[in-house]
Amino acid sequence: MVVMSIGSTGSAVNRCSENEWWTPRMAGPVIAAGVVRLTLLAITLARTGTSALVLPDTNSYLIPGRNLLLHGRFVADGAPDLLRTPGYPLFLAVTSLAGLPAAAVANVFLSIFSVILVWRLGRTVFCDDRVALGAAWIFAFEPLSVVNSNMLLSETLFLALFLLSMERVAAFFRGRRLRVLAQAGFWLAAATFVRPVTYYLPVALAVGLFLVLARVKGLRWKAPAVLLVSVLPWLAAWQIRNWVETGYTGFSSVSDLNLYYFIAPDVEAQVEHRSYTDIRSELGYGCALGCGEQFYLYPRYLSVHPEQTKWSQGQRLAFMHSEALGVIRPHLSVYLRQCSQHLLVALFGPGTGSFRYLLHPEEFERMSHLIAYMGPVNAEITLARTYPWIAAEKATFAAALFGLYLFAARGIFRGGIHRACLWLLLGTSIYFFAVSAAAGGAGVGARYRLPVMPTVCILAAAGLRRAKPIAQ
Repeated sequence: MVVMSIGSTGSAVNRCSENEWWTPRMAGPVIAAGVVRLTLLAITLARTGTSALVLPDTNSYLIPGRNLLLHGRFVADGAPDLLRTPGYPLFLAVTSLAGLPAAAVANVFLSIFSVILVWRLGRTVFCDDRVALGAAWIFAFEPLSVVNSNMLLSETLFLALFLLSMERVAAFFRGRRLRVLAQAGFWLAAATFVRPVTYYLPVALAVGLFLVLARVKGLRWKAPAVLLVSVLPWLAAWQIRNWVETGYTGFSSVSDLNLYYFIAPDVEAQVEHRSYTDIRSELGYGCALGCGEQFYLYPRYLSVHPEQTKWSQGQRLAFMHSEALGVIRPHLSVYLRQCSQHLLVALFGPGTGSFRYLLHPEEFERMSHLIAYMGPVNAEITLARTYPWIAAEKATFAAALFGLYLFAARGIFRGGIHRACLWLLLGTSIYFFAVSAAAGGAGVGARYRLPVMPTVCILAAAGLRRAKPIAQ
């Protein structure tokens, strides 16, 4: 739940909530962000060509996106696509018309735009241009943002839309205008259509708004209602589409697939002391790199469950959901223990694997197989002995992340921050970590931390320099 506390700032609109998109001092971090990201893209293309741009999940976005763009139907594998929502597939389909490098360049410019959004959010939260500019400089070099800008996955577009939404919510706390909150809801709905991870966030934010405005007559009910009305109808429309076309009532089948192929096997592997990879294979998991298949439609899954050949998508997904819960419920303590381990990965994973995938894909493949069969702890020990430079690289990234966390913790207690905005940042961060740990299973990696890094950068900038409110 996102819990917020009302701040001392009055309802008058002040300078820090003005609709300013640029200041000449932002040229520095924007140029730096562009140079770093475009340089990495150029090196990647020179070393590996476009092959590194196509990750295992890329085609699962590209295929339905192109079908929607060219044929007006969001389909994959010859059936209505339930795995993905149309936000990023459509973006990727449009930007890749000139080739995959063009789509990667579009991703890079989105990431650069996110640097500006971090500045805007920091300025609204602290009302201090120095803190906001410092946050933009930090985010310009933030490793997860840099590496994900080069990957044809949904994270970069999602982050930009999410930041637009959060900046509008923070501006509402400063100015108390319902129109601004409606804008926040629209951008949050758009972000959810890119990555369903924020599916439950509107309700959590609505509860937080009610607590913030509990003593403000006329807004305590209106504000949560405006937010929900600006988000939920869009999400409901997509769920109705899923139900009408396939009989599936959920927003995205990725939640059920994660349950069946990531979370349940993770628990079962711990309980039965078996290989996590072997268990998933027995369930019908597996595809070639970049196939983007929906596993409940393809022959490997149906060979394990031939009785489901004539089942609808909704029936297969209901079966997977039920079977997964049947494994998890009797072993809740194991599941919670695994969640805590995945939370640590999301919190402290250095994220060097993504760089290695782009620049040294052959080493990345070897390390992935090592982790899959030896487990993360034994694999790390083996990697440190065999590839000491990789261990040093991870240690450097981890030290930088730990430093950011330290300054961010310090920034929480510095003056000048609007308290409701502070709880907005902290509450959404807790939400992302909790959802990632609970619903990501063994697939959780450092990239799940990306939506939290703008908050870390803003608070770290405040920790580096005491916030001083802008003169009114």
